[in-house]
Amino acid sequence: CALRPRCEVPAGCGIAELGRECAAARDDPSESLRGATWRRFFRLVEVALRIYEKAPLRGLRRRALERARDWTLERLDKSDGLGAIFPPIVNSIYALRALGLEADDPLVASQVRELERLEIEESTTLRIQPCFSPVWDTALALDTLLDCGLAPDSAPARRAAAWLLDHEVRTPGDWSRKSVGGQVGGWYFEYANEFYPDCDDTAQVVTSLTKLRHPDQAEQGRIEAAILRGTGWLDGMQNRDGGWGAFDRDCDREVLTYIPLADHNAMIDPATVDVTARVVEAYLRSGRAPDSPELARALDFIHRQQESDGSWYGRWGCNYLYGTWLALCALRQAGEEPTTRPMRLAARWLEDCQNDDGGWGESPESYSDPESKGQGASTASQTGWALLGLMAAGEPESFAVRRGVDFLLDRQERGGGWTDEAWTGTGFPEVFYLRYHGYATYFPLMALSTYRRLTFGEDVFAVPVEAVAAQ
Repeated sequence: CALRPRCEVPAGCGIAELGRECAAARDDPSESLRGATWRRFFRLVEVALRIYEKAPLRGLRRRALERARDWTLERLDKSDGLGAIFPPIVNSIYALRALGLEADDPLVASQVRELERLEIEESTTLRIQPCFSPVWDTALALDTLLDCGLAPDSAPARRAAAWLLDHEVRTPGDWSRKSVGGQVGGWYFEYANEFYPDCDDTAQVVTSLTKLRHPDQAEQGRIEAAILRGTGWLDGMQNRDGGWGAFDRDCDREVLTYIPLADHNAMIDPATVDVTARVVEAYLRSGRAPDSPELARALDFIHRQQESDGSWYGRWGCNYLYGTWLALCALRQAGEEPTTRPMRLAARWLEDCQNDDGGWGESPESYSDPESKGQGASTASQTGWALLGLMAAGEPESFAVRRGVDFLLDRQERGGGWTDEAWTGTGFPEVFYLRYHGYATYFPLMALSTYRRLTFGEDVFAVPVEAVAAQ
């Protein structure tokens, strides 16, 4: 941006209406006084910086560009493109070209190749997916299979575990600036993104690995060492408020969202209930005592975030159905009884949201209109979430659960899975949503497996005895 690169767009190939829309949306009459004040402040700062741009002394800008270039080039290492995700990959191509590199330069060409890997070509249509999600999918698929009866020492389970262990982060990244002295570890989302492990993936991988029993003692020791590193890394990522964000620690200064260059205001990474709930499960599965300081603070955070109607907001899945499911499971696994007020309120909210067909659904509209929370056409994934939440709240024999189970059984496809036409994953609320094609199979199977085991009297929400003993 500082170098002001230009690319002339041929007539008829532009999208001029985007510029008009952006100009019209610059001032929001419903914005709070605090928000409007900060925006005006940053605009004044921008005016001052533009005046500085015209000054003959440009040493500060030159050094800043050199640091930005070096920072970017360093993060191309051990990554499938900058950040292994579409927006920074595209921006890195712009940046390298603006710095004077030709289109055939090896660095530029490498980033173009990473962009092309994200292409999905179907007939006459070419689309770009935002990134790959193999670590996330492998951990969820392994967890699902183990819940459904796959032997914890089976060859498929061991192969999946070995693949996950090979993708563990073993070098410090940007997170280490705030996690002073924190354990190096964790897992990222994509095939390669060494600088950016995240708490959600790390918690899910740890949870999945704790369910394995490798027949080779050396390999079992390797698994247990990775679990210890993963939970140790999560220790260093806990926020002051007791929760966990996705990628960073205490990245919650709202003022940053008012900077004019903010990318759809997604400039911060505050703690969320859904990520925190996954970490709670990972801790408990790995042997952390329910009354440990880390868990006590996390559970207090979850309780504080519950809304008056009993639901919880879901940041990374759509939306209140996602957050409520994960919160209920975390509380139950930590020993909270289904008879408590938070559990009863949440169970009642889930039951009230059930559709006439027996399923559950929620549209992304609930992010901009909370009055529509829990409302939408039934989907297999969201029905799985609601069922898991209700069963955690002590309702496995309820009429609502039975209807939800029937909904899933009636809609299972000949190949064994389910298909969701609606998008139930969240990238950035009100901006960008995702379709995880595996969600429509993972979560219905988890729900049906949990229902089956509860029917046979197994307490699936209890902390495993061997995990407590391992502590």
